[in-house]
Amino acid sequence: MKLSAATTLFSLALATVPPPGPDGKYTLTAPGITAKFIPYAACITNLLVPDKNGTLRDIILGYDNASFYPVDPNHSDYGAVPGRYANRIKDHTYVLNGTRYFTEANDGNGTLHSGTNGWSHRVWNVSAVSNTSITFSITDVGNSSLGMPGTVMGSVTHSVSNSSWHTTIAAHAVDHVTPLMLTTHPYWNLDAFANPDTDLILNHTLSLPFGKRMIGIDENTESTGELPTVPKGDINDFWSAPKMIGASMGDARWVGNCGTAGGCAGYNNQWLVDRGSGEEEMPIATLSSGWSGIKWDLYSDQPGIVVYSCHWMGGGNQLKAAQGGKASNGFVRKDGCVAVEPQDWIDGINHPEWNRTQYQINGPGMPPFSSFIQYKFSTV
Repeated sequence: MKLSAATTLFSLALATVPPPGPDGKYTLTAPGITAKFIPYAACITNLLVPDKNGTLRDIILGYDNASFYPVDPNHSDYGAVPGRYANRIKDHTYVLNGTRYFTEANDGNGTLHSGTNGWSHRVWNVSAVSNTSITFSITDVGNSSLGMPGTVMGSVTHSVSNSSWHTTIAAHAVDHVTPLMLTTHPYWNLDAFANPDTDLILNHTLSLPFGKRMIGIDENTESTGELPTVPKGDINDFWSAPKMIGASMGDARWVGNCGTAGGCAGYNNQWLVDRGSGEEEMPIATLSSGWSGIKWDLYSDQPGIVVYSCHWMGGGNQLKAAQGGKASNGFVRKDGCVAVEPQDWIDGINHPEWNRTQYQINGPGMPPFSSFIQYKFSTV
């Protein structure tokens, strides 16, 4: 029997893979980096790199107990691969080929990460694993997430090399057109909460060199269809020069900048990655901490990047044993972390005028979705 291109692409050999370690996690190591992963949400749970003094710091938020992720009452998509359609769908509805679909309203009146049975709530298969790489795969049948038709087959490969974490994501809708947009969802604190003066990330420095435009949002943080420019010196200006995440706290727009309905303060916004010719190989974001000296440069082929400065963290997420210091109470506080997510334009399926639907709709006969995300670590 001749296999279809989709089956050939995503049918990974049913070879025996080794079990996880005693902590329930798969550990990958390379010079300058150690990372751990679990099948739940295909997520990263630990990432250790040396700080400027050579001390190893676990700079990813997560839990020591691998079995806690599926039952976490504060489910924060820690380190996950959300899908099949990442981020928000306004008013939990969209139209595809003349048919209106309704998705789960799990974020006010909108849908976030495809609802409460999205890919970040699933246990993936472990298809291959080595000392430096692990591949997870998923078969997502139609309407297992409300309003998402057709079967999608996906795979995610995480790998580590010299001070680098690289992720490749691939997926294909095999029998019906459907929305498809994927990313990774790590939360960062480059000080591992050990800075004796603060356990927050407001003193982390961020650069978004191509972020001169944004997705406009309404009071509920849902897309308006506008694509506002970011003036130099604006609260959302990270393009003209790197600046600390908390540098604009005194701005009148700080409270409500990421949604006025709930008083969201800081950032939960998407910047567009408007690269020019010859700029494709440059990092789309850089994050660093002066205290730890840890820095990463983010590379991706995605045309947008979401930054969320953890306003909604309510102090219920416990730190790992290796994290924390004098300024920490052992839990993640508001502004205690930052998520940085390369992805396509939020809610593009509801804005055909953006011409993003060709990248956000997939189906039989169409090229598979594919993307890469890479963090390169160094010290400053």
